[in-house]
Amino acid sequence: MKTVSESLERLGLSVPPTKPASEVPKCLPVSNPAKCFWQSEKHKLHDHRSTEELPPHSDVVIIGAGYAGVSTAYHLVKEASDSIKSITILEARGACSGATGRNGGHMRPDLYGHIPTYVERGGVQAGAEIAEFEIAHVKAIKRIVEAEKIDCDFTLSRTIDVWCNEESAKKAKAVYDQMLENNFEYMDDVIFYTGKEVEGICGVKGAKACASYTAGSMWPYKFILGLIEVILATGKVNLQTHTPVTSVTSDPNGGVILQTARGKTHASKVVYANNAYISGLLPEYDQNIVPCKGICCRITVPEGSTAPLLNNTYINRTEDNTLSYLVARSDGSIIVGGAAAKFRNHKDQWYNNVDDSILIDSAKDYYNDYMQRTYRGWENSGAKVDNIWTGVMGYSYDSNPHVGEVPGKPNQFVLAGFNGHGMPVIWLSGKAVAKMVSENIPIEQTNVPRLFKTTQERIDRARSGSEEEGDILGTGNAKATKP
Repeated sequence: MKTVSESLERLGLSVPPTKPASEVPKCLPVSNPAKCFWQSEKHKLHDHRSTEELPPHSDVVIIGAGYAGVSTAYHLVKEASDSIKSITILEARGACSGATGRNGGHMRPDLYGHIPTYVERGGVQAGAEIAEFEIAHVKAIKRIVEAEKIDCDFTLSRTIDVWCNEESAKKAKAVYDQMLENNFEYMDDVIFYTGKEVEGICGVKGAKACASYTAGSMWPYKFILGLIEVILATGKVNLQTHTPVTSVTSDPNGGVILQTARGKTHASKVVYANNAYISGLLPEYDQNIVPCKGICCRITVPEGSTAPLLNNTYINRTEDNTLSYLVARSDGSIIVGGAAAKFRNHKDQWYNNVDDSILIDSAKDYYNDYMQRTYRGWENSGAKVDNIWTGVMGYSYDSNPHVGEVPGKPNQFVLAGFNGHGMPVIWLSGKAVAKMVSENIPIEQTNVPRLFKTTQERIDRARSGSEEEGDILGTGNAKATKP
């Protein structure tokens, strides 16, 4: 795998020289991300620093101020024992400027799509654990948004999975039937449709099958910054933005020393919540979690026009099996992204690439006229792309997140590798990591699915395997053993 520096040089860019070249980690965010609709109005805490200088010591330092880092901090503040008195969050750029602040805002549990793979790898119960864990996020996020009064456009709706390819539709129905045979209780919320009425039910042209179940959507940037307001008000949390961490080393006297572009700080415990960029600080994850770019955009209709009503969120699969996710917003605008099938063969544009200042060239025009091509009633809407951007996600070798204590490194914890599916995974994973950090308990005493546990075996399997054997490139061949 090429280093980030090599990738950026190929694109005519460079990593900001905050440290001598020999000391700069290979995986840092670029300093000039492209504009993104969600962040069009920067929050007052976007560039916040709680203190002029870094605190000399914290009980816990969290690397990353996105969904994973802020979720962990929130649960440490709200639920941890008195043993955790000080928490520092270090963020390389502005708060929530990475993947969380650039995603589609779609909180959609996966109730059947990948569950058969998890069942095969870990058994029926392991598959059910993941599905039920994701489902629990929808209600958990609704509760926290209401409890903390966070204005983030959170909405509950039905999500509609659509298949326009006949063969894929038949396979999807077979998976649905398999999930019913497993007697998963959560499948009571799923309705699967086939037949001539499908197109009329989902509104997607050429649909051969569709399925419906409960999901949510939100303005992700506003959600995270709302949480940051809450935790900073407690006085326990020190936020330091524009402070990239360049190395983490064990202190012989206990704890760890974190070197940043602005000096050093010490922590009793550290949480790596920097997702796609984790291998720059933990090189053992360099094949396990790979930075991969995706594409997302906002579509609007001309001023003075009224957009045709869509009440659901969507996962659409075209006849050539190009997948897109879609969220319809109350203002009539559409957030849509995906289209990985259009750029998958152009690896240099997305794979092991952290430059979110440049669009994925092979897919940047895909969503022009997307609504007119895809949905009934949108043919004369005049809908067009208003803003398009890219974001850097962390894709894991075996398609499961890495959660828990870093093998062989006591008091160092990881929460990363969400495969572009972090919205219904991270909140309760952060809660579990906070519990592990504050109560010194193993991950088995939390409700994190067993297949999410980071282990030396998973690390070694990825490092000894090839790219083609992993799930990142879409081959679905990741070798895995039962836990």
